[in-house]
Amino acid sequence: MKSNRPLILISNDDGYHSPGIKKLVDIVSPLADVLVVAPESARSGYSCAFSATDYLRLKPRHNMGDTRVWSCTGTPVDCVKIAIDQFCKERKPDLILGGINHGDNSSVNNHYSGTMGIAKEGCLKGIPSIAFSSCFYNEDANLEPLRPYVEQIVSKVLAEGLPNGVCLNVNFPATETFKGVKVCRMTRGSWINEIVKEHHPRGYDYFWVVGEYRNDEPQAEDSDQWALNHGYVAITPTTIDVTAYDFMDTVRGWDIK
Repeated sequence: MKSNRPLILISNDDGYHSPGIKKLVDIVSPLADVLVVAPESARSGYSCAFSATDYLRLKPRHNMGDTRVWSCTGTPVDCVKIAIDQFCKERKPDLILGGINHGDNSSVNNHYSGTMGIAKEGCLKGIPSIAFSSCFYNEDANLEPLRPYVEQIVSKVLAEGLPNGVCLNVNFPATETFKGVKVCRMTRGSWINEIVKEHHPRGYDYFWVVGEYRNDEPQAEDSDQWALNHGYVAITPTTIDVTAYDFMDTVRGWDIK
């Protein structure tokens, strides 16, 4: 595929058929050539998981006009890996996008999110990468108000790139108008009441992973959750290097032989 335009690879964790990914393709198609490789069904919560013990299958889809779309039986990270290997050997993507996710990926959700897994995988491969999420969980929600923000962020990153080892986590509040944009740190939060135990009529117990999110610092105005709760678009630059540099000297002081 020869073109003077940039190439954007798009995936998600809601499936190739989701309204969010269709909206993202619609928004960025005027800016670049677009390739979509996304899971064949929902893969929420898969984070950076990949398929180490099962094979993958690809199937061409035709649900986004002239855009090349493939579904993959694997995880969001599998989609990035197989897209680069099978479709991008002669033309490396200039940008990788995850989303638009139907649901909040701020705070600790960053660690669980398949949408962020896409951005992190792209970042690991040295490709500028962004994850876009809407706090509207309803797939019928109106995502059109996100357009100017996605356009501006994508255009900026296409023009200037991102630092090595840094990707962007962009979350939109569950509103149709926004007060503006805030660049934020990740909120310290946690999931509680995560397991529901049930008893099956055939005599065994089974469990559902559920839970509710608890914001552990609701008044922290520099955090992504505060921004979202007050109507702002939250942009959180995210690093791949998870080393706790400030603690390294302490560990060295343990003098373990």
